[in-house]
Amino acid sequence: MRTFDISPLYRSTVGFDRLFDLLDNNTARPDWPPYDIEKKAQNEYRISMAVAGFGSDDIELTQHGTTLIVVGQKKASDEGRQVLHQGIASRNFKQTFNLADHVKVAAANLENGLLSIDLVREVPEQLKPRRIEIAAGSGTSNVQDIRSRQIDQDPGRQTKAA
Repeated sequence: MRTFDISPLYRSTVGFDRLFDLLDNNTARPDWPPYDIEKKAQNEYRISMAVAGFGSDDIELTQHGTTLIVVGQKKASDEGRQVLHQGIASRNFKQTFNLADHVKVAAANLENGLLSIDLVREVPEQLKPRRIEIAAGSGTSNVQDIRSRQIDQDPGRQTKAA
């Protein structure tokens, strides 16, 4: 049950629908396999999952947009094997992680039963903050002057005079 009301945020934000859907979605996360999420640097993260008994051929990583899916499926075990006590969990699993925009999987490594997934946030240059120059003067817009300067600087956009 949700104990806080986020409806006022709907009135003052634009484009955060996916975030609100995630907050409203109260699906329980599976508790196996256990995992850690750590922040290594400003734009670097690591997901570490304990997947003892799984090999690199048994685990599949897939990124669909902002969703990272980790699926573990064990191959059929040897039929002639008789287990007297099974304490090592070897059941199949599917774990889904919702990633922020522009977060990509940089690398994945399976060593000593620990799956490490390195993530990095790569914001495109055109989406990074930029300083806007403020013109002083007549108070009228200089859009035509700016456009003509852009055309003069871009030789591919110039048209031939007849």
